[in-house]
Amino acid sequence: MFRRKLTALDYHNPVAFDCKDETQFRNCIVWLEDQKIRHYKIEDRGNLRNIPSSDWPQAYQKYLQDVNCPFPVQERQEALDWLLGLAVRYEYGDNVEKYKKCEPLAASSDSNKAVDPLVNLDSDSPEFKAGVTALANILKIQRHDDYLVMLKAIRILIQERLSPEAITKASQTREGIPVALDKHILGFDTGDAILNEAAQILRLLHVEELRELQTKINEAIVAVQAIIADPKTDHRLGKVGR
Repeated sequence: MFRRKLTALDYHNPVAFDCKDETQFRNCIVWLEDQKIRHYKIEDRGNLRNIPSSDWPQAYQKYLQDVNCPFPVQERQEALDWLLGLAVRYEYGDNVEKYKKCEPLAASSDSNKAVDPLVNLDSDSPEFKAGVTALANILKIQRHDDYLVMLKAIRILIQERLSPEAITKASQTREGIPVALDKHILGFDTGDAILNEAAQILRLLHVEELRELQTKINEAIVAVQAIIADPKTDHRLGKVGR
């Protein structure tokens, strides 16, 4: 389950590692902090290194909080996978030139064919769940029991809010039209001239939003009519219909 990342990090026994084994798990966490992540100073790692201690779970919980892990202690596999990913990132950052010289894997004969990246996706794997949950936390998306639903929500948000087109559109400033507030009747009086002016501005903004909504409704009606409003005339029946 964690073999690839452990192998990439040169862990001493990636094949036989068992996340459910408490001793192996604790040793792996200490090894990651000592050798790869190094978030704490050496003198501050005592509690985490004290593997047999009954207080180790509290030290581990504090460690997850200190490295800003998005997963709680209870989600052991997800938290470990996140720490491994963090360690891989630091490992690459420390040896950028070394990994730049790595030769890419030889392309297969059918490399020109379009490949769906989701074909071999295992939606039940802890790695997939950890990645989706981490993205959802970053993008402030509500968690869902179905991780594929969460992934779909992430895709929609990225397309609508974070794509180059969306960012360009959002950065464009709309030129406003000067409006004389004294020509618009508020319809009520708050007893305060400043509040009256603020109310007039809010009403105008609300009217503008209603106009935009009406425009979208009209566009939707036109789109629906383009699909269903295509009657075929039957002259024998003397009426229009399908």
